[in-house]
Formats: sequence, C-alpha cells, structure tokens
Amino acid sequence: MKVAIVGAGPAGLYLAILLRKAGHEVSVLERNAPDATFGWGVVFSEETLGALRDADPATHLEITDSFARWSTVDIRYRGKLLRSRGHTFSAIARKHLLGILQRRAADLGADLRFGVEVDELPQADLVVAADGANSRVRTRDFRASVKPQGCKYVWFGTDLVLDSFTFSFKETEFGLFQAHAYPFDENTSTWIVECAEPVWRRAGLDTMSEAESIAFCEKLFADDLGGHRLMSNRSLWLDFPLVRCASWHRGNVVLLGDAAHTAHFSIGSGTKLAMEDAIALATALARHSDLGAALTEYELDRQPMVERFQQAAGESAAYFGRTATYTGFEPVQFAFNLLTRSGRVSHTNLAQRDPDLIRVLDAWFASGTSMVPGAVAPPPLFAPLRLGATTLPNRLVAEDDSVRAARAGAGLVLAGPIAVSPEGRICPDTPLASTANVDELHDAGALVGLRLTHAGARGATRPAAQGLDIPLPADQAWPLLAASAVPFGPFAQTPKAMDADDLAAVRQAFADAAARAAEAGVDVLELDMADGHLLAGFLSPLTNRRDDEWGGGHRWAYPLSVLDAVREMWPRLLSVRLTVTDWAPRGLGLPEGIRLAKAVHEHGADLIHVRAGQSVAEARPEFRRGYLTTLSDQVRNQAGVPTLVGGYLTTPDEVNTIVAAGRADLCVLAPEPSPIEAVVLS
Repeated sequence: MKVAIVGAGPAGLYLAILLRKAGHEVSVLERNAPDATFGWGVVFSEETLGALRDADPATHLEITDSFARWSTVDIRYRGKLLRSRGHTFSAIARKHLLGILQRRAADLGADLRFGVEVDELPQADLVVAADGANSRVRTRDFRASVKPQGCKYVWFGTDLVLDSFTFSFKETEFGLFQAHAYPFDENTSTWIVECAEPVWRRAGLDTMSEAESIAFCEKLFADDLGGHRLMSNRSLWLDFPLVRCASWHRGNVVLLGDAAHTAHFSIGSGTKLAMEDAIALATALARHSDLGAALTEYELDRQPMVERFQQAAGESAAYFGRTATYTGFEPVQFAFNLLTRSGRVSHTNLAQRDPDLIRVLDAWFASGTSMVPGAVAPPPLFAPLRLGATTLPNRLVAEDDSVRAARAGAGLVLAGPIAVSPEGRICPDTPLASTANVDELHDAGALVGLRLTHAGARGATRPAAQGLDIPLPADQAWPLLAASAVPFGPFAQTPKAMDADDLAAVRQAFADAAARAAEAGVDVLELDMADGHLLAGFLSPLTNRRDDEWGGGHRWAYPLSVLDAVREMWPRLLSVRLTVTDWAPRGLGLPEGIRLAKAVHEHGADLIHVRAGQSVAEARPEFRRGYLTTLSDQVRNQAGVPTLVGGYLTTPDEVNTIVAAGRADLCVLAPEPSPIEAVVLS
C-alpha cells in the first residue's frame, strides 16, 4: 500500500517503521522542523517496553539504552518526605526519542518530509492522522469531543537530576500548588507545575510573562530545587485537552495517538498509548487484505483499552483538581490516597510493591480505632469504627439480614427496605415490618441495621425480579404520593402531589417506624432519601415542582423535617441513604449534594450512605465497579461527614483501598452473602 502519515510524533514515526518493515510505501508529513519538539521527558512502563521489543527490537534497544530508570516515588507534603518503593518506570527525552525514531524510519526507507503544511488530504491508499490533539486532519466525521480536563499546568525542565518520581505540594496564600517531576536523562528532569484555575488567577499567573512565571515557580519550589533552575521550552500555562472520538476511521482515513484520544498527563500514558496504537494498526493491516476490515479491527481492539486508561486518567486528573481537600490528612494517608488515585494501584498491589509502606499505613489506621494497644494491625477493612456511641466491629456492610451474612463476617447487616406505610411500598412484597432475627444476628457478631422507606412515585410496581419499575395492573395497584404529580417514567402511575395532611401523616409514619425499630433492639437505622423514592423526590428539582414552602429554594425542607422527627424517636446510630447527584440534566448536582449531605449531618445523621442517579427514569448513570467511590470521597472530605459506599464492590482489596485512603468509612459489598464469605476467607 501507499501510506501517507500526517504527523511525525512518536505514533506516526513508529507506525512508519512498522509499515516499512512490512514492505509498504510510506511517507511522513510534518509541519515542524525535525529537531523541533515541545515538552521534555516521556515515561514508559515495563509493559509497554515489552510490546516495543516484540514489534521492533532495534528501536527498543536504542530507546532502552537511553533510559533514565527509577523505582521510587517521593511525596513531599507538609514539610515531610515519604518514599514509596517498587514503582518501576523509565523515561527518555522526547527530543531524543524522536531522533531515534526518525533515524530508524529513514534507514528503513520511509520518506520523511518536514516543514510541510497539509491543507488537503494526501493521495494515498491509507491516510493516517497522527498530528496530535489539535489534529487538522480529524474532521467532524469522526464526531470528536475536545474538552479541557483537570487543572492549569505548565511543563518545565530542570537541571536538577532527580532519583525518583517526585510529587511536591505547596500551600500558599493563593491556594495549593503541586509539582510532578521525574528524571529523563543524566542532566535533566521534567518539572510540571499544576494548580486549580482560581488559584492560578489569584496568584496573577494569568497575566505573567513566561519569564515571570518561571521565576514565580522557582521561588515556590526553591527548597525542592536546591538552587537548580527551571528551564522553558515554550512553557506556557495550558489546559489539558481531553480528546474522545466516537469513530477512529472513515473511508481510508484513520486516527492514531492523540489525534484519536488523549489521557491526562498525570498517569504518564500518552506516548505509551500512541505507540501501542501504531503496533495495533500495523498488526491489523498485516492480518487483513481488506482495508476496511483492518481499520475496523484496529478500532475494536484499541478503543476499549484506551477508554479504560481515559477512565483512570480522568480519576487522576479529578484527584489533582481537589487535592486541597486532603491537606488535613496525615502524611501516610495522604501518600496512600495519592498513589491509589487512578484505581490502577490498590492496597494489595502496594503491599506487594512496598510492604513497609503498607505496614506503616495499617498500623496508623488501626491506631485511630479502639484496638488493643500493641496488637498486630489488621487490614483496614477489619479495623473497628466508632460513630457516636456505637462501635462497628469492622468496615464491612451486607445489605442482607441473613444470619449467614453475619456469621460470614459482616460488621453490619442492613435489612430492608421496610415501608413505613402500605401506600409507601415499592411492590406488593415490600414488608411493613422487619423479619430479621435481631438476637440471632447479634449472637453471630453483627450489628443490625434497618432501612425505612416510602417509595413515592416509584411505588406500586412488579417485583424487581420481573423487571425494574414495571407498574402493577391498575386493579392491583394503590394510589401513590409524591412531592409533585410527576410519574416515574412514561408508563408509571401519576402520583398525587402531597397536601398538608399527607405531609404530616408520612412524617408521623417515619417517626412511628423509628420508634418500633428502637423497641425491637435494632442498632442502626437508615432513612431513605435516595433512588427516586418519596423523600428523594422532594430533593430533586426534576421531581419537586412545588411553589409552596416545600418547593423551589426550600426543596430540602420536608426531608429534613422528616429526619428531625426520626431523630427525635431514634436514640442510636442514624444513617441517611442520600442521592448526592441526579446524573441528569438540570437535576441535583454534586456541589448541591455535598451541601445537602452537610445539612443532613447537622440535622442529626451520623452517617451518609452515598447514592447517585435513579431520580428519574431517563437518568443515565455510568454503572461500573466502584462507580460511587469518587462521590463518597468528595462528600466525606468536603462536607466533613462519615460515609458508607457501595457500587458493586466485591473484593477485600477494594474495601481496604477505599477506607484506608479516606474515601469512605464503611463499604457495602455485593448483596449476596458469598462475596462477604470470600472477603473473610481471603
């Protein structure tokens, strides 16, 4: 084939090498000079190096011979240095990497043309857009989305040669600044400075020249730099562009590397993904004689992998956007939270890489509990938790009131939902009283919790086993109540908007149910303000359209009045199951959800059970393992309230990671008892 590659970055050059080895006619068109590059060092993982070795041993050898290598991460925080070991990475100067790839491609016979502007698509059997995040070849046909992600950042170099990847956090009168730094040759290191946009503006960096910006950052990180200087290579403050494309190929044009996708720099995977794209595309072209089939295979192979990295990178970028939230953490917890930010590193993974750090972490975590002094620190999930006058024996919660779950090791078994009145049932099978054997569960070593609910507009449906939110036939249904006469979904019954008598009756029903639970010896009560049920319906602007004292700017008022009534009748640990975001346009957003969680806590809730979505049928939350964890993190650390979180958590490693990192205090495991048994047995 005749192949035209637009862009001579790592992706385009590496593809040229692989396609020339396969005998294709290859030209590479680049607008810049061959020695022009922006940025400093690029990072590779061991996994990527294996793929490069298999694809082209010659470039692999020359690249690895030029590497700076390290296996430690230094975290400078609150005047202390914490070092974590076992993180094997390598880096190389971007300019040197491009030189290696240029020479190899030219030696193999690729036609490299520099200083060429591409205004029209070249004539070729295959056109490859490898011209970066600001691709000129990529058109609207690829349905591209380009949005800013994360904080403001600037990419410097420094003549300080580091011996590890270094994170440094500096609190100033303007706000928090952070540096990401790593070595890439014997003379130089990368030094990226990052801060939230309001901090950037308060510091005046939006009006500073490049030289003034360098001077500001040199002064800010002077103790880390130790007299060394920062160096610029068109080092301007930038917004990271998050690129996503619905399609990666159209006709004979295909996207490669940053032209197709980007992943935030804080996980160091951009060059890795770009060069792995080149390997995948070359492999697909070798496997198929039909161009369309090859491009389809390439896209199907790479898109899911890239999306996983983009998910991890998004978590990492969001973490660095809210790092100021964690500046009250103790250094060891701050370090663990940082290292596990993207979800790719966990408690178990770090225990294998750096057992000393995990021993220190576990001992610190246990020291804040009621454990016997001098006892061996257990994993965080087995550390007790004291909330008010109640001590939970561990961090595991089962939404299952079976004795089997209690005997398997759950510290709290949470029964329900229990409807507070007949018209508050979700389906005909929803109980009006708990069938849990409190004494037997206590004998098995667990605390007993009970969730009280009123289904509101989501009531009178078939059991969930027959399908979610399917209304009962009219002759089997019962009248529904809600904040407003808004049905839950197109086929649902329209509820009655509650009048004053309804409001008083439902409030009293919750209070009476709380009193009965107290008499029954239940340890923990949970009040349902989530999942589109009645109280949640008052909180969401999508379902509360009232114009009285319970609507508009007073949407919180009625649920809080119910909470007050329950708190008056309930003497022990009180949890509120709370929707903190509707995940729907014009609905309840997370900033309001965090303020709401704080208000709920101030009204007597000891614990927030974080939920999201399901306020309206058209909401489209992204269900995946751990999908609620980041929300719990923000509620816990911004509202300052203890949290309980679920979201398809099934492993002890997930629980250990979440609670030790300060993202939640308790974790709900999958509803079946078997995962709990697996956790305990492990």
